[in-house]
Amino acid sequence: MRIKSHLIHLTKATLVALCLLSLGGQAGMAQENVETGSIPTTSEDAIPEVEDDFYKLISLPIPEGVILEVGGLATLPDGSIAACTRRGEVWIISNPNVSGNIKPTYRRFAYGLHEPLGLAYKDGDIYVTQRSEITRLRDMDGDGEADAYDKVYSWPLSGNYHEYSYGPLFKPNGNMLVTLNLGWSNSLGHGVSLVPWRGWMLEITPDGQMTPVAAGLRSPSGFGFNEAGDVFYTENQGDWVGSGRISHIEKGDFLGNAESLRWTDLPGSPLNIKPQDIPNTGEPLYDVAKRVEALKPPAVWLPHGILGISTSGILNDNTNGKFGPFSNQFFVGDQGQSKIMRVALEKVKGQYQGVVFPFREGFSSGILRLIWGSDGAMFSGMTSRGWSSTGKELFGLQRLVWTGRTPFEMKTVRAMPDGFEIEFTQPVNRTLAADPSVYQITGFNYKYQAEYGSPVINNEKCTVRGVVVSEDGLKARLVVDGLREGYIHEITAEGVRGADGKPLLHHVGYYTLNQFPDGEKLAIAAPAHSSHAAMASSAKPAATKSAAAKPAAGTMAKRITKRPASWTKESDITINVGTKPGLKFDPSQIRVKAGSKVKVVFHNNDDMLHNFVVVLPGTAIEVGEMAMKLGLEGQEKDYIPQTDKLLYHTKLLQPGETEAIYFEAPDEPGDYTFVCTVPGHFYVMQGTFKVVQ
Repeated sequence: MRIKSHLIHLTKATLVALCLLSLGGQAGMAQENVETGSIPTTSEDAIPEVEDDFYKLISLPIPEGVILEVGGLATLPDGSIAACTRRGEVWIISNPNVSGNIKPTYRRFAYGLHEPLGLAYKDGDIYVTQRSEITRLRDMDGDGEADAYDKVYSWPLSGNYHEYSYGPLFKPNGNMLVTLNLGWSNSLGHGVSLVPWRGWMLEITPDGQMTPVAAGLRSPSGFGFNEAGDVFYTENQGDWVGSGRISHIEKGDFLGNAESLRWTDLPGSPLNIKPQDIPNTGEPLYDVAKRVEALKPPAVWLPHGILGISTSGILNDNTNGKFGPFSNQFFVGDQGQSKIMRVALEKVKGQYQGVVFPFREGFSSGILRLIWGSDGAMFSGMTSRGWSSTGKELFGLQRLVWTGRTPFEMKTVRAMPDGFEIEFTQPVNRTLAADPSVYQITGFNYKYQAEYGSPVINNEKCTVRGVVVSEDGLKARLVVDGLREGYIHEITAEGVRGADGKPLLHHVGYYTLNQFPDGEKLAIAAPAHSSHAAMASSAKPAATKSAAAKPAAGTMAKRITKRPASWTKESDITINVGTKPGLKFDPSQIRVKAGSKVKVVFHNNDDMLHNFVVVLPGTAIEVGEMAMKLGLEGQEKDYIPQTDKLLYHTKLLQPGETEAIYFEAPDEPGDYTFVCTVPGHFYVMQGTFKVVQ
């Protein structure tokens, strides 16, 4: 009989408490394991640690009738929170920390605004960024409601639905920063800057004077300061953006999207380049930046579909330890996958670079905004309307609270002249951590191109030649062959164990290497079987469009794009399928006869990548999760996993692209499913493929 059958009446919290009673003995054992490298014996029934053990999610109750589709958040001096909503309201939420038995209370402070997607507090007033202006809201008579709605500065709109505006972010000098989203053209299939300054960051003084700061932004929904006071912004995959990323932004920078360069001849522009000056070659952005002086490479790339699909709010940990062991690191939200990543930056030769890790999943809706509460807990403001998310709720406000326990994690990764140094939050088992085989490193990149997104290109495995572990067990220095500047490096440490034998909570990170630091290299001989010539410092040729679109081996019969020769006519039925906002197919139900010859014409009239996949009844989520596990190969393989549960599919279509496929409907009647298997999409983007006799 297994031991846990005798403990079934104990809660996990009780078991943790019992363990804490023997903390002194555990600490001694941990120190012994650091020094000797021995691996402690653990029970086969030990409960695996999960994110919730260290960071608890608490949902704030929202009154009936309040549609809190959060566009912006700010913490007020009295500890309450201001939240603006996409429906044009501002709410003041008192007692948001849910202390004692007192529930939060909501009071509407302002209304009638035009989709505000950012909010800030300054000197007694609340500032919001509407679609067309920064507005100062002021309570003149002290009754808790805004009496004055004063324009600080406005900018033109074309009326395009994609012209979102974000901010303001107050600088120490009292000026405000805002970022303006590009518009979107379904007919062109890419972003457009239809009116001045779309795709720019602007700086605005309190008296309404504007200075353009930087261009090349596509969808800059989140931005904030690091410890040094430098500004970083988050970017979403799209045209000229192969994957989500974080960039340091300074005056005169060009961040990559060529559309906004239409306005560089206007007064005040710090740039003079034009869209036609930007090469559309499909090379990595880092390589193009060597020839385009103003183009700034990102500080950190977030691999698409792995660490998010829609990068949003960014928040520096300045809580002085109230939120755990990650002081002065960034937390970055994702709207589509309802989760948060953790980013550790360093500056090498004047240029920022760093590593991103998974941090916390399971939020109830799509994360858009992150702020610190008065007690050092993190608040997440969420919405999914129009931008569907893995979190099923339409909106929400949640607190993320540190439990006081330190997770066993890779705390940070630093670049070395000959590899990387990993720092851990707790001591490792030194014998295991010194074994090069417990680490795997792969370098890869994305195309810098006008097309939407990019598959992973130029991926090469690197050789971990040796490892030196520090005496205290908190650091492991890896000597690595095959690292490349300008590339993202996937670092996995699945075989590393703590001094107490436990695995890492998250065993993977992605380091963007913009510069090698100077310094001494470790004298570690290369293994006899190692071939330095094979470890390319030069990149493979970029994958061609046709190669990227080719399905994996064994799936060709599931994607037939020409009418089969055996068919005597075009088809028994032709079905046109499109998309609707909010990750929806149009129509959402298709009805065909069993065994009939079917032609499906899929029109991707959305502003993101989609495919059309028919799967067996009840398997859409399972197949989608298989697609997500393709990892770095996902987009190259059109997010099509090899499984018998997948029946027919298109390739992965660019916005505005169309593809027709031919197949015979199943002979067995039933409710099959058609689904988009792009990570994050498959949870909601489904329809019914009904087969009848």
